[in-house]
Amino acid sequence: MANEAYPCPCDIGHRIEYGGMGREVQVEHIKAYVTKPPFDTGKAVIVIQDIFGWQLPNTRYMADMIAGNGYTTIVPDFFVGQEPWHPSADWSTFPEWLKTRDARKIDKEVDAVLKYLKQQCHAQKIGVVGFCWGGVAVHHVMMKYPEFRAGVSVYGIVKDSEDVHSLKNPTLFIFAENDAVIPLEQVSLLTQKLKKHCKVEYQIKTFSGQTHGFVHRKREDCSAEDKPYIDEARRNLLEWLHKYV
Repeated sequence: MANEAYPCPCDIGHRIEYGGMGREVQVEHIKAYVTKPPFDTGKAVIVIQDIFGWQLPNTRYMADMIAGNGYTTIVPDFFVGQEPWHPSADWSTFPEWLKTRDARKIDKEVDAVLKYLKQQCHAQKIGVVGFCWGGVAVHHVMMKYPEFRAGVSVYGIVKDSEDVHSLKNPTLFIFAENDAVIPLEQVSLLTQKLKKHCKVEYQIKTFSGQTHGFVHRKREDCSAEDKPYIDEARRNLLEWLHKYV
């Protein structure tokens, strides 16, 4: 789910069987999954979950991939102990469920995680990446927190606000052409507003033929047609972090 104004079912896709290379820690009032890079670079990335929660193996796989490229990476539980969405749940109850998990009301958790990264991990430069629900959250924090040097919002979009363009630092938006959750009209509207008003670097990439969740919820071996797009999107994500964090 990435469109908070018009909720739409979101298929979990391929649940990767993955154990993770990091460890779970307590960060003030929330739990988090942390992975360290091969060597300390003074750089860190917060990864924000989708509706299926901070423990989804797919998200931890992405966090470990980012960590392997030189960043202390943390996946906090932004649902603060509340249950994530379950694929078998009744979708008719989804709008009510979502009301208690607002992707734009996470500042208390963001503050706690930033403090942890600076004090416990000695991070000097910090970026943020989010998927689906987390993509909305990334768009939100990039409009509010100047300390995030870069953000990557993956199929997430802030829609219930006119002020979607006042980004504090460089932000990459990744979308899928055939996304049932985020129609291309919304991407076009965001593009127009950023082009007209945004004062920092940004990029919007829409991947042809892809569906919601393709970057982190499809296995690389799912199909020969999809693999190049998955690889390119992940590469773009890392390149953006390398350039600006």
